[in-house]
Amino acid sequence: MRKLLPLIGTNPHGGGRSALTCRFRCGDACFHEVPNTSDNEYVGDVIAGVLSRRSMMRAAAVVTVATAAGTGLAVGNAPVAEAHPHRPGRPDGARGLRFEAVAPNKADQVTVPAGYAQNVVIRWGEPILRGAPAFDADKQTAEAQAGQFGYNNDFLSLLPLRGEHGRQVLVANHEYTDEILMFRGYDAENPTREQVEIAWAAHGLSVVVVQEEHRSGRLTPVTRHPLNRRLTATSEFRLTGPAAGSPLLRTSADPAGRKVLGTLNNCAGGTTPWGTTLHGEENFNQYFANGSSATDKRYGVGTGATERKWERFDKRFDLKQEPNEVHRFGWVVELDPYDPDATPRKRTALGRFKHEAAQPRLTEDGRPVVYMGDDERFDYFYKFVSSKRMKKGGSRAAREHNLTLLDEGTLYVAKLTGDSPGEVDGTGRLPNDGEFDGSGVWIPLATGDVSHVPGMTAEEVYVFTRLAGDKVGATKMDRPEDVEPSPRTGRVYVALTNNSDRGKAGKAAADEANPRNLNKHGQILELAEHWDDPAGDGFAWRLFLVAGDPNDPATYFAGFPKEKVSPISCPDNVAFDPHGNLWISTDGNQLGSHDGLFGVATQGERRGELKQFLTVPSGAETCGPIIQGRRVLVAVQHPGEIDGASVEKPASVWPDGPGRIVRPAVVAVWREDGGDIGV
Repeated sequence: MRKLLPLIGTNPHGGGRSALTCRFRCGDACFHEVPNTSDNEYVGDVIAGVLSRRSMMRAAAVVTVATAAGTGLAVGNAPVAEAHPHRPGRPDGARGLRFEAVAPNKADQVTVPAGYAQNVVIRWGEPILRGAPAFDADKQTAEAQAGQFGYNNDFLSLLPLRGEHGRQVLVANHEYTDEILMFRGYDAENPTREQVEIAWAAHGLSVVVVQEEHRSGRLTPVTRHPLNRRLTATSEFRLTGPAAGSPLLRTSADPAGRKVLGTLNNCAGGTTPWGTTLHGEENFNQYFANGSSATDKRYGVGTGATERKWERFDKRFDLKQEPNEVHRFGWVVELDPYDPDATPRKRTALGRFKHEAAQPRLTEDGRPVVYMGDDERFDYFYKFVSSKRMKKGGSRAAREHNLTLLDEGTLYVAKLTGDSPGEVDGTGRLPNDGEFDGSGVWIPLATGDVSHVPGMTAEEVYVFTRLAGDKVGATKMDRPEDVEPSPRTGRVYVALTNNSDRGKAGKAAADEANPRNLNKHGQILELAEHWDDPAGDGFAWRLFLVAGDPNDPATYFAGFPKEKVSPISCPDNVAFDPHGNLWISTDGNQLGSHDGLFGVATQGERRGELKQFLTVPSGAETCGPIIQGRRVLVAVQHPGEIDGASVEKPASVWPDGPGRIVRPAVVAVWREDGGDIGV
């Protein structure tokens, strides 16, 4: 038997992240008390018997998700990811995964499979707007940065551009700034106004048209294209939906409660069927100083100064002066990338929490349903069901109508129930029924201006959505991050990154929906709506993947032989390829290797076959995966973000080599022979 991979020592910052990453990305969230102190059931308690499934025969890989509420719901009846006879010279695997898996490594580069090539599409600071200068790290200004690609790219979307052959529209989130790696001689206690204003301009969103090379997957930015756009921490955004105009959202600068300056900490997102993009505001709490119990409401706002000290330069970041400003962040933002003059909208009907992502699918009658995770230890996952139907076509009337779809509908939170009550001891012991599945219900929180939560108004439900989830008994999850429905099967996959607090004294222990105490590696849940109706009020769930070293008995890969899979730790963002495979990017690998991107078959006899496609450089996280037929895109976020690093003492030389400043960037990968990825 192979030895277990070496583990990194216990890291109070969570996963394999450096202290520097925790400091600037989430405001050291792992060092603060868990915001959720409710008595709600913990998803770990719901899953604990899950791991025992590892002993089931491979024949069970093409399975039916457990019957829930008598529905007899099946999830294995869609087209399968086919196997194929082995061909000499071509790696074996499910269709879309026929590449030689990249071995775990710590190389300071983007490592891709043999036979694949790559290019850096765009870096932090590259000019995309007319008049923006070339990047110069030592002569950077806020004005320059506002016309250049932002910092720490996360979510990516590629949209078609009609009438311009070989061009697409790339949309990117810029989650946060790391001033220590941006500014030479940075003094964290005394940042300058110029540094703060550059950081404001480096946050937000970028829209940039890219040109593809016909004979490869290479992409290059089209600078000064009329669709190119930068949205920053000082750009104008509109609050829309049922909470817009609420007294809870009014400030001295915006007494109407409908106009916000900026978007912050945009993590993952989604692409809508009507051609817009969605962007989740995640760890917004860290930007606001001098919070109190009155201004926090379970969102982790600090009581003192912030890390970046923005409150010294703009009073809206000081909650003593503007207590409602924090309520104007933590939303899903909708952007129309085809209209460079359109004001992006913060959709209050989707609730306010630490949005990791928001990915829609349509009901049979054309109403969008958006799935969302709240990235916090012991918090919840949600869905929103619109009351309006999408209009097809690209007419102006259709586009205007579709831009109202996310303002009216019902917001729900999930509650999971296991099938083996009383049999869970936290060890992964097999329940008597030999299963590790269960059922769930969607609990309505609010519809328009009607609250379904006793003791809370609808406006309070939308602004303090976490409190609403507490009150209705939602199930506590292990950092639900990206939540993606399969475009082939309708099954929904929930990435649960990790939760090192599970099972600690005073914290919720393992249950039937989370198999391990002190969960370092995370897992992925598979969920199927009753009758495949995304607007329904019930679902079945099962564990699809329990991450970690395959040699560890406490791991599970949907029944696929574990000696044939890649090790994976801390699943974060997920996406689907054209063949129905799930692709997983990681954040905080606890197995001694750099983070990476993995593909896993979700159907057929190879269900659970997981292969690593790439790794990212030292200190970096893999974000924003897009898997097209001939191209894979990833956002390489915070390269070189390792404790002790600085501009003067870089911990990485990626992407431009020694003597150049480390820069987050977007990378494209393709097959050298021009063929489809993994085929």
